[in-house]
Amino acid sequence: MTHVTYRIVEHDGGWAYKLEDTFSETFSSHDAARAAAVRAAGEQRVADRTAFIEYADADGEWITERADGHDRPDTSVEG
Repeated sequence: MTHVTYRIVEHDGGWAYKLEDTFSETFSSHDAARAAAVRAAGEQRVADRTAFIEYADADGEWITERADGHDRPDTSVEG
């Protein structure tokens, strides 16, 4: 199972949560950013239906793969 960690960080004059290299919107307080991260982490764990997804890889090639809607990551929030 994949593990995803949301990190609370200072960002753009306020606070945000970060997943890998992607920042959320900026929040005015650490507590607000943490609450939003907890909500996002919870939503990541919710099962959905199985579907086919398409995306372009780093070389611009289109990839089609089956995404199992029940294969959800384990999540946590730090900070």
